Amino acid sequence: MRWDGQAIAADDGALPGLVRMAGLVRTVRTPEFAGVTFHEVLAKSALSRVPEQSRLPFRWTVNPYRGCTHACRYCFARPTHEYLDLDPGRGFDSEIVVKVNVVDALRRDLARPTWSGQAVALGTNTDPYQRAEGRYRLMPGIIGALADARTPISLLTKGTLLRRDLPLLGEAAQRVDVGVGISLAFVDEALQQAVEPGTPTPRARLDLVRAVRAAGLPCGVMVAPVLPWLTDATDHLERLLDAVHDAGATSVTVLPLHLKAGTREWYMQWLADDYPHLVACYERVYARGAHASGAYRAWLWDRVRPMLEARGLSTAEHRAAAASGGAGGAAEPAGQPSLF
Repeated sequence: MRWDGQAIAADDGALPGLVRMAGLVRTVRTPEFAGVTFHEVLAKSALSRVPEQSRLPFRWTVNPYRGCTHACRYCFARPTHEYLDLDPGRGFDSEIVVKVNVVDALRRDLARPTWSGQAVALGTNTDPYQRAEGRYRLMPGIIGALADARTPISLLTKGTLLRRDLPLLGEAAQRVDVGVGISLAFVDEALQQAVEPGTPTPRARLDLVRAVRAAGLPCGVMVAPVLPWLTDATDHLERLLDAVHDAGATSVTVLPLHLKAGTREWYMQWLADDYPHLVACYERVYARGAHASGAYRAWLWDRVRPMLEARGLSTAEHRAAAASGGAGGAAEPAGQPSLF
């Protein structure tokens, strides 16, 4: 593939139809990624600090890409495209910003005297193993830089391209703590392809869990997001958790859908098109904002908890999630949460 021949001149830092993008080197389109545009930029730094008030269990992240061809309808990172004056809907799926110098920038960040070696999380915004990684190959350098700096690594992905880097992660694990997480919220492949059309199938991701475990690494699974009325039925959750357990997952985290502004509109439009009878139900569950109602979270936790315990997958993390997520109201009786 003649990638360089597909470049679009952008020597003044501006893109046709877009506002000026800081650090823009060039814009690239290629037949290999039909309908996708890559904006290659030079980042001033690679490490991003997570605000102290955040409840997230890490304080530093590295995000080599902005935008994601996984095209998940529910992706909470969609609003970040608005900061670049890009569309958080289809634009998020097809306008991918690539920090082509991220490895060099990261090594500079890690070499600063002020760097204290705190854990760094990958995959917290957009997936570092989306399809573009097969072309740009940024992750091997990122993993190497973090391991060389004795910096613990946690990584979350839906992308089976992670298999390529399992030897590197295994080597890194000999020097630093390495945590790997696979995101898998579906066992129904037809629904999965409708909601996240650019992602590998559930079967492929379960095989990835097995590969991670075979490489001697721990592998957690994020059953997230659970979609009200679509993936929260007992049968679906039991089949999914059985499959995850059989694949050898070392832990499981179950979280309901989060609908912040920018994502909410995109997801709800899809829901109106494909499941119009559920729109009013979602409006009730998400009436107070991005989080599902406390009653729904309590109901979901009461349903999930015995499933996790029966499979030996319940953790302190889940108990903490239940304490914070379920505090808003009493649990519903068994059955679909029609009263939320």
